Order: sequence, then structure tokens, then C-alpha cells
Amino acid sequence: MRDLLTALALVLVIEGVLWALFPEAMKRAAARALAMDSGQLRYAGLVVAAVGVAIVWLVRG
Repeated sequence: MRDLLTALALVLVIEGVLWALFPEAMKRAAARALAMDSGQLRYAGLVVAAVGVAIVWLVRG
């Protein structure tokens, strides 16, 4: 559970830094996401999640 909370905290840190350093680029990215089809977003989310699982498996495995 501690590892999960640490991972979630790191996601928040990375998101916060991106919004702080590149606010206009993040606005454009959010606007593009809103314009995308739900199926495309779902597929992209699954791909990113799978890559994340693979990285954790390689590092921790």
C-alpha cells in the first residue's frame, strides 16, 4: 500500500510540475484530448497503462 501511495504522489508531482512549467502546452494538450473520440482516449489510456505495468515489471521484477 505504501508503494501505491508513493506512486500516486509522484504522479501528482509530475503533473504539477508540467502544469507549472508548461501551462500553455498543457492547455493545448487538454483541448486536443477533449476533441478526441472516447474510443481513441480509451485505447491510448490502455496502451499507456500497459507500458507502465511493463516498466514496473522490469524494474521490480
